[in-house]
Amino acid sequence: MFMSLIRKRRSIRRFLDKPVEKEKLDLLVEAALRAPSSRGVNPWHFVVVTDREMLNRLSQSKEHGSAFLKNAAAGIVVCADASKSDVWVEDASIATTVIHLAAASLDLGSCWIQIRERMHAPQQTAEAYVAEQLKLPAALKVQAIVALGYPDESKTPHARESLPDAQVHAGFYGVPYR
Repeated sequence: MFMSLIRKRRSIRRFLDKPVEKEKLDLLVEAALRAPSSRGVNPWHFVVVTDREMLNRLSQSKEHGSAFLKNAAAGIVVCADASKSDVWVEDASIATTVIHLAAASLDLGSCWIQIRERMHAPQQTAEAYVAEQLKLPAALKVQAIVALGYPDESKTPHARESLPDAQVHAGFYGVPYR
């Protein structure tokens, strides 16, 4: 079942004008809260956004690559308290991936919008912009936003033959796995 899910999941950037049911958002939140975390610290925080005006503002988070959020039904902003864990980036990334897979299992489309280490404008980071919009406390760092909604595009799974097998090594680097 998992392999079927991972094979069909694709990044979706076009969404139907249809809200995501609260029950499905609740399941996505539960999935995120169940994500693995180093030492069980759980440094992450999630901001679920469904307000159209806020989605529009967040769609302007980066100079490139976030505009499609304005047409999503929802977004989940994935943050973490860096003071709680030295591996908050990894923990937040794992949680973000869990949200993507849970969304696919619920027949929702999703797309990762990288915020950390990106710029909103020449003098402001995307992270600072998002934190300002959402009134985040200073201790929280923003990793990403997951755009969510019912897909308005269909993408075929990547063919097995197209996967980069040369990047997998057997025992030692340079020894082909396959």
